[in-house]
Amino acid sequence: MPASVSAEEKKLPARLDYVGDPVCRSCHQEKAQTYLQTAHHSASSWPSPHTMKGSFTPDSNVLKTANPFLTYEMTQTEQGYFETAVEKISATKKTTRTERIDVVTGSARKGQTYLFWKGDLLYQLPVTYWTETDSWVNSPSFPDGSPHFDKDIIPRCLECHASYFEWMPPPANRYRKTSLVLGVTCEKCHGPGREHVARHRLKSPMSPGTSEAIVNPSSLARDRQIDVCALCHSGNGTPIQPALSFLPGDVLEDYIVFPYYSPEDAVDVHGSQVQMLRRSKCFQSSATMTCSTCHNVHTPQLDAASFSPHCLTCHQPKQCGQYVKLGEQIVHNCIDCHMPVQESHMLFSNTNGKKLLPKVRNHQIGIYAGENAH
Repeated sequence: MPASVSAEEKKLPARLDYVGDPVCRSCHQEKAQTYLQTAHHSASSWPSPHTMKGSFTPDSNVLKTANPFLTYEMTQTEQGYFETAVEKISATKKTTRTERIDVVTGSARKGQTYLFWKGDLLYQLPVTYWTETDSWVNSPSFPDGSPHFDKDIIPRCLECHASYFEWMPPPANRYRKTSLVLGVTCEKCHGPGREHVARHRLKSPMSPGTSEAIVNPSSLARDRQIDVCALCHSGNGTPIQPALSFLPGDVLEDYIVFPYYSPEDAVDVHGSQVQMLRRSKCFQSSATMTCSTCHNVHTPQLDAASFSPHCLTCHQPKQCGQYVKLGEQIVHNCIDCHMPVQESHMLFSNTNGKKLLPKVRNHQIGIYAGENAH
């Protein structure tokens, strides 16, 4: 494999190099329309009745905390959506702090959390929507019973939840407000499209062998394909180059250093999907398996059992330890046994004295004890 291009030799792509999803849709209508329904597309968005999933109606818009003197109220007005911390000082006195919800992060498959601007500084709000309980909870890592509106949104957060932004440090959470391009757009995975569009808008057809000036991840070498996904599905990592420097086709380790896990180390199911996949015997015994072997990122995939046909391209039903007991019905759902949903202990919420753990699909394909034992 050829040596990777030094990240130091590359410049951050200019905003003008990107054309935006509407331009992509003008030629790629079918894929673009289904992509609009995916969680990637909704990784971040502007607040609206369509994107906001929590309830703002009386009685269901209040979050109680472990502190009996502190509650949060979520409200909606003609001016937008708001979170308010209400602290009771005495029987007749209280203090409040209200901030507008300016950015929605998360598709709500697991939940949504919210961001707000103070000038050109971007922060996370203290209350999050939790899909499993259809309720408001303390935002993950926020203390229960103490109002905080000071958690910085650093570039690494936006690099996964958005497609473009202009970072203007110091401090680390300072951005040009008008620069945000929310959601995971086409060019996040295919690279800047300006030159590609320009070539296809020429009246004369391109000569054979002419570059498309765009990246098709499926045409990349296996490791580079996985790097496109690993940018956001390998956990936080430590950036060694500015956010947004990495482009599809680059060697990701030139830009971000991710934790090393030995085979004996426990890996949390949240945010480490690529590391867990690499641990799988299915992956290690294959020369071609990548994330897209099972995932079609251009369309919603909500039914885990529907992935089973991918397993059956290599495995015979009679090889399964449960075949004698269950027979041919095992072919309808390999996933829940071999990639079980498990609780994350890395990203959780402490709310009203309770610890809420999100459930995430384990991407280490294998044989599991207990309910999933074979």
